[in-house]
Amino acid sequence: MKKSGYLREHSSIFSAVLHVLDGAVLCLSGLALWAVMDLIDAEFVHYLTAVIAALMLSMIIFPRLELYQPGRGQSRPEEARRIVLGWALVMLFLTALSFITKTSEEFSRAWFVLWLTLGSSIHIVLRVALRSALSCLRSMGYNQRAIVVVGAGNVGSMALTNLSRSLDTGYVIRAFFSDDSDLRALAESSGSQLTGTVDELETFLESHEVDQLWLAMPLAEAPRMEQLLNGLKDATIDIRLIPDVFGFRLLNHSTCNIAGLPVVNLSITPMDGVNRYIKSVEDKLVSATILLMVSPLLLLIAIGVKLSSPGPVFYRQERVSWNGRIFNMLKFRSMPVDAESGSGAMWTSLGDQRATRFGRLLRRTSLDELPQFWNVLLGDMSIVGPRPERPVFVQRFKNEVPGYMQKHMVKAGITGWAQVNGWRGDTDLKKRIEHDLHYIENWSLWFDIKIIILTVLKGFVHKNAY
Repeated sequence: MKKSGYLREHSSIFSAVLHVLDGAVLCLSGLALWAVMDLIDAEFVHYLTAVIAALMLSMIIFPRLELYQPGRGQSRPEEARRIVLGWALVMLFLTALSFITKTSEEFSRAWFVLWLTLGSSIHIVLRVALRSALSCLRSMGYNQRAIVVVGAGNVGSMALTNLSRSLDTGYVIRAFFSDDSDLRALAESSGSQLTGTVDELETFLESHEVDQLWLAMPLAEAPRMEQLLNGLKDATIDIRLIPDVFGFRLLNHSTCNIAGLPVVNLSITPMDGVNRYIKSVEDKLVSATILLMVSPLLLLIAIGVKLSSPGPVFYRQERVSWNGRIFNMLKFRSMPVDAESGSGAMWTSLGDQRATRFGRLLRRTSLDELPQFWNVLLGDMSIVGPRPERPVFVQRFKNEVPGYMQKHMVKAGITGWAQVNGWRGDTDLKKRIEHDLHYIENWSLWFDIKIIILTVLKGFVHKNAY
């Protein structure tokens, strides 16, 4: 069985180039900032030592964040996120070292911040440029990997369709084997150079140079896959499995190894490990800042609520958040105290006349939501996340809307991806859930910042707020 080593060799060279470029960016950005800032009189040897220490830390941290893995088909935003996280960890450990060695006063804090900002930005730009250049070369027929696909059912069809449309990944199907004649016909129309039945696979591999073998078969074909793998037990070719998960609604699916067992995560919360602490710090800092900034406005609103109708200033209502936990959400009271005494829990809709005149103003401007920043400080909610719903409606919607309960895999938020896209109030609930699940699947600190900025830019007044 033949196997091409040319591409793998060049993959290693490219990885080495990335190591050198990353080290150069880290060192040169730090030293360049020392030169252009008012630090010429400072001890150069101290800054040089810090740069060397950062370089050594990056050699440990960057590989652990998989910054040097093959990037074929890798998401650009995901790579940027890992780069920023890597730089942040390097600077965190460097700061800790400076405190331990009692040398922190010898360095400019502005230099540290600018080094992190400038260095990581240059790092991201270089990576995007390199990846884009490689994608362009692959689309032109260079730096490609020859793969053989063994397919069946919808998984095989999906593999053929996606790979034939993604030439920039550099994966080219040299042969496609299937016992399904329709799939073989699809493979021929997709540009595969050769097709055949599964029984012809071993003969083909013995006489052709191939980089990888991909198995794209449904779970029902497990015995057939086991038979194939037994026949390939002496092969040195890379073998990949495309899991049969296309029919499932998945969140943050990935693979990992636990206790020596290969585990496929089908639906997991993104708020795990370091992400949980990043989200918590973000929530606490932003909510505390906003509460301090709007405290005079909160006082004026409280007076307005008190004067508009008898009763308390705040309205506490049970809502459902992370993992189905119930909490009391705070709002400025916008309706009379006995508004739901006769009707019970009602879904707010256009034309609802239960609110007071001042309460309608608060709702139209979303100012009644401001006390929820206190819920964020308490840890009940997040700044950004799916809007929380009352338990009675959760019980109703979970049987009516596909994937509804999956929105509770993160904390509820004051604003969210659905809200900034107009899906708030009495709008299509399925669309709202689709946006909520998109947010959970693609969560990042930058996505949160984007949603916060969009919330500010689009304003708090909306036609669906009532």
